[in-house]
Parts: sequence; C-alpha cells; structure tokens
Amino acid sequence: MKKTSKFILAASVSAVLVACGEQSTTAPTAETKPTAADTQQVAQTESEKANQLFEDMFNEGVSRSPMFQSYLGIKTNQDKWDDMSEARALENLQLTKDNLAKINAIDASKLDPQTKVSLDLAKQQLNNEIADFKWRMHNYPLNQMFGIHSQVPSMLINQHRIADSKDAEDYIARLVAIAPLFDQVIEGLNARAEQGIIAPKFVYPYVIEDSQNLIKGAPFSEGESSTLLTDFTTKVAGLEIEDREKEALISKASEALKSSVKPSYEKLIAAVTAIAAKANDIDGAYKFPDGKAFYNNALARTTTTDLTADEIHKIGLSEVARIHDEMRVIMKKVGFEGDLKAFFEFMRHDPQFYYEESAEGKERYLTEATALIDNMKTRLDELFIVKPKADMVVKAVEAFREKSAGKAFYQSPSMDGTRPGIYYANLYRMSDMPSYQMEALAYHEGIPGHHMQLAIAQELQGIPKFRKFGRFTAYTEGWGLYSELLPKEIGLYSDPYSDFGRLAMELWRACRLVVDTGIHSMKWDRQQGIDYYAENTPNPIPDAVKMVERHIVMPSQATAYKIGMLKILELRAKAKTELGTKFDIRDFHEVVLKNGPVSLSVLSQYIDEYIASKQ
Repeated sequence: MKKTSKFILAASVSAVLVACGEQSTTAPTAETKPTAADTQQVAQTESEKANQLFEDMFNEGVSRSPMFQSYLGIKTNQDKWDDMSEARALENLQLTKDNLAKINAIDASKLDPQTKVSLDLAKQQLNNEIADFKWRMHNYPLNQMFGIHSQVPSMLINQHRIADSKDAEDYIARLVAIAPLFDQVIEGLNARAEQGIIAPKFVYPYVIEDSQNLIKGAPFSEGESSTLLTDFTTKVAGLEIEDREKEALISKASEALKSSVKPSYEKLIAAVTAIAAKANDIDGAYKFPDGKAFYNNALARTTTTDLTADEIHKIGLSEVARIHDEMRVIMKKVGFEGDLKAFFEFMRHDPQFYYEESAEGKERYLTEATALIDNMKTRLDELFIVKPKADMVVKAVEAFREKSAGKAFYQSPSMDGTRPGIYYANLYRMSDMPSYQMEALAYHEGIPGHHMQLAIAQELQGIPKFRKFGRFTAYTEGWGLYSELLPKEIGLYSDPYSDFGRLAMELWRACRLVVDTGIHSMKWDRQQGIDYYAENTPNPIPDAVKMVERHIVMPSQATAYKIGMLKILELRAKAKTELGTKFDIRDFHEVVLKNGPVSLSVLSQYIDEYIASKQ
C-alpha cells in the first residue's frame, strides 16, 4: 500500500487551532441538584466542544498543507506546494504543543464514549509527534520508494485535475514553484548528511534515474513529449475553451518546464550525486545517531504495541515455519514431486504463471485483476453491512516511476468521492507479477482490502476528520493482509495455485518480521536479507531485492502487516469463542471498520465492548 506522507499526519493533528467559543453553563446551587437531563446536557456540551476542537484542528492543518488539500480534492491552494523548511518544522512543533494544551483542557469525564476515544487518540498522536520531533532527521527524504522527486509529478498527474483555465494556470504556477520547494528539500538532505544520516549507495541511482526521466522529451529535447507536458496537454485538450487559449496555456507550461522544472531537477540531481559520493554500504538504522533507540521507537509507533525487536523476530520465524507446512499440503494436492525448495523454483520459473512482457500481457493482467475485484463486489453482503460509496479502479503504475516503485499500492479516493480509489499494479516487469498472486494482491489493495477500509473511513459520519484520515499502519496493513485470507473463507481461491499465492504473500509478510529486525537490530546486511527471502519464499529474486531495499529505507514499516493481521485474527477468535452462535462476521467487521483507523489497543477495546453488548 501507498505510504503515509509526513505532511498528511501533520495535517491531521499538528495545526493551529481556531479558538473555540466557550459555552457558559449555570452551576447548580446547593438548593438545586442537577437532574439526569442536566447531566446529559453538560456531557453533550463538552463533547460538542471537543469535537469542534478536533474539527478546527484538522481544518487548520489542511489549510497549512496545499498538497494534502490536493489529495482530498480541495482546490483552495492548488497553485502551491507545502513548506518543507526547518523553520516550518519548528513552527509546527510549537503549534503541536499549543494544540496539546487545548486538548488537555477538555474534561474527559464529561465526554460521550466515542468522543472520549477521539480525545485519547488525539492526545496520543500529539504526544507522539512532540516526542518524535528529535527523530525528524532520522530518515531518507529521497529514496526509491518515495520522495518529493516522484511525489511532485505523481500529484500533478493523479490529483491535480484541470476542469477550467484557472486549474490550468494553477498547474503552471506549481511547475514554477518547484524551484523553491526543491531548494528546501536539498537543505534537508545536507542537514542530514552533516549528522551522518546518508542513505546506502544503492539508493542514489534510483533517485537520479527517476529524476532524469522527468526531464526527457519535449520541451526539454527533441522527440515525444515529456511526462508532465503530456499530462498537461491531455488535460487542457479536454477543456471547452478556444483553441488559441489552449495553445497559450500549453506554451506557458512548456516555458515553466524549461525555466523551472528542468533546472530544479538538475540541481536536485547534482545535490544527490554529491551526497552519494559520501555514502557507504551500511544498511541498518543502528548506524544513525542513537540508532537503537530510534528503531525501538519506530517499532512501537508502527505496531502500536510494546513488542521488542527480538520478540517480533521470533514471531516471524514461527509464522514462516507454520506457513511452510501449509504450503506442503498444497504441494501434495497438485501432485508436485520434490521438496518445498524445489516447488518454490517451479513456481518462480514455470511460464504458465507469467504473462507476456508486452502491452497485451499488461492489459491482460489489468483486465483480470479488475474482474476479480468485480466478482468480490458481488459477495460483499456475506461479509459486510456497510460498503463504500466511492468507486475504485485498477491502473498500472506510471512509466516514469515504475522501475523503482513497489509491487502494488492503493490510493484513497477524494474526500467528496468524485475521484475513485486506485489500486496500482506495477507491471514494469511482468516476471515480477506472477498470476498465482494476482487474486490475493487484488483483495489486499482493492476489495475487501484497503478500498473497503479507507473509503469507508472517509465516508463515516459522527467521528472527527482527523480520525477518518489518520493512519495507524498496523491497523491499516493488518486489515489489508487479513483481507487476503477473508475471501478464502467464502470459497474463493478455488485454484490451488492461487491459494498457494495467498500463502506466499502471507509468508512474505512473515519474512518481513524476520528481515526488518535482522537489518535494523541485528546488523544484517542487504545481501543477508535478500538471501533469507530467496531461501524461504517462492518470489522472484527481484522481489527480494526490492523488499530488502524497502526495509532499509523505511525502518519498521514492514512489520505492521503481520502484527496487525495476527491481532485482528486473535480478536475474531475471542469474539467467536465468547459469543458462540451469537457471533456474526458482518457485525465483527462493522466494529473493526466503523470507527476509522485506530491503534491495536483501541481496537481491542472496541471488540471487548462489542462482545459485552451481545452477551
């Protein structure tokens, strides 16, 4: 799934609060004790005040992030980018502290249960942001997975819609504004380098190549139009305006591409090249200043548990062994003669599982993935009460970033639902996308996975926006992985090879627990991680390389999937045991999804309340 950008989190909880008007209440005298109705009115008033505070917090945060506005489908500041300077970071820290003070002033004893949860989550997130400020440099802002070099074109292409001339002018203004934005990013890279926080050598060629791809073609050189000019021209062509106005807009965009975009990317490439000269091959976060403490904190934030690196490593090893045993059952079912390692080799290389490396092969993959999701839509009533209103589509990752992007990811719909959710499949190399994994991948990224979860969250009524758009990775990715298993329980994965693909993907996430902790806590190098995946999974070697490189640039993130799934399954088993015939899978899923993203501890609390309500 697509990663959560820092600015999205900041927009949710780190913002200036618009002062809430105090609502006066009359204190009871000695002669007049409050009635039950009076007490309820006080509770409603305090809850209303709290929810207004949450709303103000979110809205002010959105107003401070033009990029988050674009993700939400808001056009207010679509001619601007976010401020990524250190001065802005310090300003945000103070605002976060101010927010926390206002949150702490709320009387929790007077809140209704749902608002009390919102208050607890807001406090937790604000306290975490303040505590984590000291780690703000402990990351690689540009890497093969994400970064402003790829985020800028991706946002322009996928979020910046052009419905009129004003939208087109704003697009051009953003092209011009890339120059100061990239200057801020370069300052941040250099500040990290001064602290010794430099990505391993392998990262830089990806960043440089992706950046170079954006300044190839017209208007930069002869030949076909560049990625951004093609996007802008296509969008403007659909406007109902005079041709001469279209030509004028395209001319202005071409000039902005030449005068701002090209020199900005060239400057970024030069800065990245200079830092790359200082890079080494040490891969783990342990190399950072106070790296052990940073990684332990990252694990706590990602999993929302107090599990240690050693405990997570052991859980991974145990799950790998269990899944291997289930795979051996399927191996016998299909009549394969040989051991599990030989079966892995067969699954890696047999041509029946791979589509052609051609436009036709890619189109076939997209068509079949869409059909799987469409079929799943017809089965949703068996598993869910509420379904998302927003539509979703399947797309291939764009050419400019497909070489470095992940295998697959999901992008949420716009807040108003007019832009659908998108399941992106990376079809750069069809040999990396075996057909036997297609089913599980579609369920994870699309339906009943991230689209069900995130689109429903955005459409919820009665909870504040910071919760609708918040991200708890263990909850979000735990649901995605759980959603791969769920269709099997209603009779899908009828092909044993597809069921093997489901297990292969679960195995992949179990291996992540082992490798992430291995690299960042146990000082494994890149090759050790690659070898572990190669020995223990059927995935192609390029998959292993990409995954290990992802571990390296995103410490702890990959541990969320299996830890989250295990918690959801644990809670489901508890509900089934305690409720017996009263258990309904649709009710269980309603509880999991109807409150938006939450920490695993809060999810456990919700399930306990659900169980008690049914008994």
